[in-house]
Amino acid sequence: MGLTKQYLRYVASAVFGLIGSQKGNIVFVTLRGEKGRYVAVPACEHVFIWDLRKGEKILILKGLKQEVTCLCPSPDGLHLAVGYEDGSVRIFSLLSGEGNVTFNGHKAAITSLKYDQLGGRLASGSKDTDIIVWDVINESGLYRLKGHKDAVTQALFLREKNLLVSSGKDTMVKWWDLDTQHCFKTIGGHRTEVWGLVLVSEEKRLITGASDSELRAWDIAYLQEIEDLEEPEPKKIKESSSGIQDTDEVEDGSLEVDEAPEDRILTCKKAGSLMREGRDRVVNLAVDKTGRILACHGADSVLEVFCILSKEEVQKKMDKKMKKARKKAKLNSCKGEEGDLEVNVELTLQDEIQRVINIKTSAKIKSFDLIHSPQGELKAVFLLQNNLVELYSLSPSTPAPQPVRTSRITIGGHRSDVRTLSFSSDNIAVLSAAADSIKIWNRSTLQCIRTMTCEYALCSFFVPGDRQVAIGTKTGKLQLCDLASGNLLETIDAHDGALWSMSLSPDQRGFVTGGADKSVKFWDFELVKDENTTQKRLSVKQTRILQLDEDVLCVSYSPNQKLLAVSLLDCTVKVFYVDTLKDGALIATGSADRNVKIWGLDFGDCHKSLFAHDDSVMCLRFVPKSHLFFTAGKDHKIKQWDADKFEHIQTLEGHHKEIWSLAVSPSGDYVVSSSHDKSLRLWERTREPLILEDEREMQREAEYEESVAKEDQPAVPGETQGDNYFTGKKTIETVKAAERIMEAVELYREETAKMKEHKAICKAAGKEVPLPINPILMAYGNISPSAYVLEIFKGIKSSELEESLLVLPFSYVPDILKLFSEFIQLGLDVELMCRCLFFLLRIHFGQITSNQMLVPVIEKLKGTTISKVSQVRDVIGFNMAGLDYLRRECEAKSEVMFFADATSHLEEKKRKRKKREKLILSYN
Repeated sequence: MGLTKQYLRYVASAVFGLIGSQKGNIVFVTLRGEKGRYVAVPACEHVFIWDLRKGEKILILKGLKQEVTCLCPSPDGLHLAVGYEDGSVRIFSLLSGEGNVTFNGHKAAITSLKYDQLGGRLASGSKDTDIIVWDVINESGLYRLKGHKDAVTQALFLREKNLLVSSGKDTMVKWWDLDTQHCFKTIGGHRTEVWGLVLVSEEKRLITGASDSELRAWDIAYLQEIEDLEEPEPKKIKESSSGIQDTDEVEDGSLEVDEAPEDRILTCKKAGSLMREGRDRVVNLAVDKTGRILACHGADSVLEVFCILSKEEVQKKMDKKMKKARKKAKLNSCKGEEGDLEVNVELTLQDEIQRVINIKTSAKIKSFDLIHSPQGELKAVFLLQNNLVELYSLSPSTPAPQPVRTSRITIGGHRSDVRTLSFSSDNIAVLSAAADSIKIWNRSTLQCIRTMTCEYALCSFFVPGDRQVAIGTKTGKLQLCDLASGNLLETIDAHDGALWSMSLSPDQRGFVTGGADKSVKFWDFELVKDENTTQKRLSVKQTRILQLDEDVLCVSYSPNQKLLAVSLLDCTVKVFYVDTLKDGALIATGSADRNVKIWGLDFGDCHKSLFAHDDSVMCLRFVPKSHLFFTAGKDHKIKQWDADKFEHIQTLEGHHKEIWSLAVSPSGDYVVSSSHDKSLRLWERTREPLILEDEREMQREAEYEESVAKEDQPAVPGETQGDNYFTGKKTIETVKAAERIMEAVELYREETAKMKEHKAICKAAGKEVPLPINPILMAYGNISPSAYVLEIFKGIKSSELEESLLVLPFSYVPDILKLFSEFIQLGLDVELMCRCLFFLLRIHFGQITSNQMLVPVIEKLKGTTISKVSQVRDVIGFNMAGLDYLRRECEAKSEVMFFADATSHLEEKKRKRKKREKLILSYN
């Protein structure tokens, strides 16, 4: 058997050149107790935390492979919920940067994430049309809400009611009762997709944004509150409480549909509309935490800001309006007595929601977030389409507020896609160039050390010596830039069309260029006297020109500089002799036909045609001094190949959009790539050997697991349909957890059997014989076998517990039930044991009840569970009463209410009393 050729593996090293990706939303986060200074932005599969004051990246929340689509900070500011393209949700700690909690329940990308007021529940909406409510503390799912017919765009908890309101692309707004987990009301008052909604005015008004220029406002009335306040005239009460019948036409011809007329909780009646200045759809609609500032934007660069006035401000405005109306009526009236004048002034939606100002950003807005400081300053942060973050501040309370841009993060990336990449000769610096700028990056620190302006760049290289760079542009110009000063040294009109490719000669004395003007030009470096100084500077001079019949797309020298390969627009590659010597090297070509062809230059024959990518091959680079090469394609992948054996070595996955450019360092240890997702990725060659057979086996296993995952129905733990339990999304972690449980039960069985045998041996021998200790039990501190099983259950993540029990064979359940009875009797982890017990009883109810051997165990569990749970409940109640007593003691000593503000309580009482009086007067 021959020797197996080994390769060295390339692994992902870093992501840089990206400020924020476009699929997710930007949010303010609280770090070190400071609000309004730090923001979290999606960055492909990661999340970057930026310091707006310093313009620095201070934290990276690392994801796995899927792209981030949604962000939501927790109310306490300690955690950040992150939704991904595959439907998973991870919760990261902003203190440690680690994501310890993962929720798998959706089958498509996450579109909405929202915490409740206390942060104990999280609602996630997805493109799979479902909403799932998760228990963050218990790390498990609570229930799935099904009803939307298209992607969910927003889901919000109500603060004071156990309700949830959601919107979707199916043009519907749905109200959900979380006590019964059903939709009790559907608002169909929209002709197009509903892209966002917010609750304002103490959750008494709902504002929705759709695909038109109209923001619709809906008045919410909770029926229980009306019934508690009213008594007069049953007809009027019934009419106002019902509002709209089961299917009723409202002013604009839209419909409102009640799911269950006999079980209404609230009424939602259209109050009016606000007209936006933008004519396209609402992309984002949001309100700050105080509920006073409302803002929205479309697909342009304008954010429209509105102020929701308080009741006192509205009353003052109405008084002024009334005064003007009376004055006008008095002038128009023939009578001079004011008492004979009847003036009616109607309260409109524009009187309650006032337009403040429009904020114009430097590029199209992808997402934004608001924060309103106690001093009255409003901060708005924007993630823009051109890989940019901007912060604006204004004071809405001033008569003529003017937004001021206070911060801007630009240095971390290009404004457009990077089209060309190059390594310096010492492998330390990386050049990236886009439509308007050149950036030089330090490979080890990934910091941008120089930014220079340029025209639309298509190709580039470091000039020998690494002190200058050469750039080929879309207009056919050749630009030379000096790295030390950052200045443009010279601009040369090299081609009449786009300069598509450049290749540095191996002797480093010159280079060759190819352009859209159907010509190949040869250039030599030279030193010329600078016109401004007495010193000499670098320049180039043209030495030869080769005219061809088609546009030149790529040029490349052979390593010994004897041959020049030129690819043309007619899908041919022509090889020209630089001198008269022959060359026996290989040439590899990649094309839009998704194939890579390897040619021999002895006879010009095609050695092999490889189907390389699922889309066009955009770039091909050889590893120096080898016959290994990399290809990059529009299928988001980078692949490494062996040109001698015509074998695929490995695939580097990480980019989420088309890959435009690729560069290999002179040493071959590093690869850098650029993509349409605005990111630059660095790949590093490790010392780990890569064996092709093992790589193929791993690839087959990954494909099998992916196919199994697609067949599985992700579900919320505890979700049922009839008598059947939905099998959840089986991940590697849940399977491993189930295996650990099975191993622990088997060890318990073996050790129990050994102990029985040991007792028999001791009895027969008439003396005590030492029992050998299991090394696993010794590693856990010489514990008993049953205690080892308990430790295994405690070590399983809460979010994976139900799934692990679900894949557990029933043959292990009888032993587990007996152990649970023992643990609960001793009062060990009663809550955890009860959770596992009830879940096993639910999924194995038929088999357990039909097994006569388990009847005594179930009877015993019934008694012990009730008594022990009662004890735990009493302990918790005693502790809560003790904490309440300590709170009252602290408040009495300091005469300050730590946990509630007395002033807010008093104002709340006054507000309710005024509201009650006003409502009774309106009924009368």
